[in-house]
Amino acid sequence: MENVIINGLQQGLIYGFMALGVLLTFRILGFPDLTVEGTFPLGAAVAATAVVKGIDPTIAVLLGAASGGVAGAATGLMHTRLKVNNILAGILTASAIYTVMLRVMGRPNTPLLAYDSFFTKAMGLFGLNESQMSLFEMQVATISILFIMVLAARLLLGWFLKTDMGLTIRATGSNEKMIRALGVNTENTKLLTLVIANTLVGLSGALACQNQGFADVGMGFGVLVAAIASVIVGEMLFGGRSLSMLLTGVVLGSILYRSLLALGLRLNLPAEDFKMVTALLVLLALTLPNLKLGKANSKKKTSMLGSLTRSLGAEKQ
Repeated sequence: MENVIINGLQQGLIYGFMALGVLLTFRILGFPDLTVEGTFPLGAAVAATAVVKGIDPTIAVLLGAASGGVAGAATGLMHTRLKVNNILAGILTASAIYTVMLRVMGRPNTPLLAYDSFFTKAMGLFGLNESQMSLFEMQVATISILFIMVLAARLLLGWFLKTDMGLTIRATGSNEKMIRALGVNTENTKLLTLVIANTLVGLSGALACQNQGFADVGMGFGVLVAAIASVIVGEMLFGGRSLSMLLTGVVLGSILYRSLLALGLRLNLPAEDFKMVTALLVLLALTLPNLKLGKANSKKKTSMLGSLTRSLGAEKQ
């Protein structure tokens, strides 16, 4: 059980950045951005290549995040300037990214086990020596570093969404026609949102490759569904009544989702069943709120019917 918790926390926090990015586009802006499936492995590929070429792992992670922002800008420009359908723009960018990754790495995958990682460098800043630490201590230190980073990202994003630009993004997602009628350039708003969201996704990919010790062009397969599942689970279980709760809930949803996958591995669940489990989790998360709403409406109708019956009875008397 200890391994399930540790793996769930590690993976959940790493993918928490991606969940925040997907929340920003899908939930807040209302933009179905399929670029994510390419942005995540692109961040990993750029970071891994940078490390292999002798660049400091911290700089490599930042380059991976920046590459994600560039990919988001490509999708945004295709949609806003070339008037390409938003879904198709994301698909085109994700397809092009595959070639970019092969060009960057020069091969389908890049191992990093022989190089220092971002996490070992970060531990050194706190005076921790990897060679003197047990595996458990290293895992705890990694989780602590990730927690600080995710907390900072969540606070910054929460602050940004309350600024004038952030409120414009939220208004664009709620009613684009209305905000455009007020003179706001929604094209620039969408472009900025896609850049920020995919920067977070690229950062998630860069950290993932540093944590697992390799980058692969197939790392992005299925990550979008997993991110959407994290968003839905987080919003459903941990609350979406306020922006603050929504942002926190998404990160917690990512941790819960990854913990369930780790538990499945612990219980020897076949790896080929994970996609089915993911689909069922998303389906369950999507239908539960509707079932609750249906019960609430049924109770409301019953209550109204009872009140009407009592009123009619009183009139007869």
